[in-house]
Amino acid sequence: MAKQQAADEAAGMDLVHLLREVTVRLDLAGARFAGRNGLHPTDLRALISLLDAARAGEQSTPGRLGDQLGLNSAGTTALIDRLERLGLLRRVRDTRDRRRVLLEVDDRALALGQSFFGPLIERTLALLATFEADEQAAIRRFLSGLGEAVTEEGA
Repeated sequence: MAKQQAADEAAGMDLVHLLREVTVRLDLAGARFAGRNGLHPTDLRALISLLDAARAGEQSTPGRLGDQLGLNSAGTTALIDRLERLGLLRRVRDTRDRRRVLLEVDDRALALGQSFFGPLIERTLALLATFEADEQAAIRRFLSGLGEAVTEEGA
């Protein structure tokens, strides 16, 4: 029983190390993208956050973006100003509440991201297509659970 537990733990650690390697490679790819396009790493995280919100049908505000990125009000304003100057996002007034400012990612940012990350996304989708539906469900369950584990306090 102890041998099996040790083998299971070793196999689990192999997966942890593979995940770490993929995470580092993705982080380096993001840094290359940011560097090539005159962005800070936080700029890239902001654009991803805004795109995720749009994909989920959620509106983005400066306050919400700042909360997601752990930035104070001044840092959030500087970030938005920088992305706006680069033509990657725009501030728009909420049509229901003109006092409220919403953030929208510009089509230029979408095209820029697609030109860099598109091939990686295509390779990822091709790889996923090699897995059966139940295997994809296990991968989804693992990644979702890991995402929750990372957001837990103290992680």
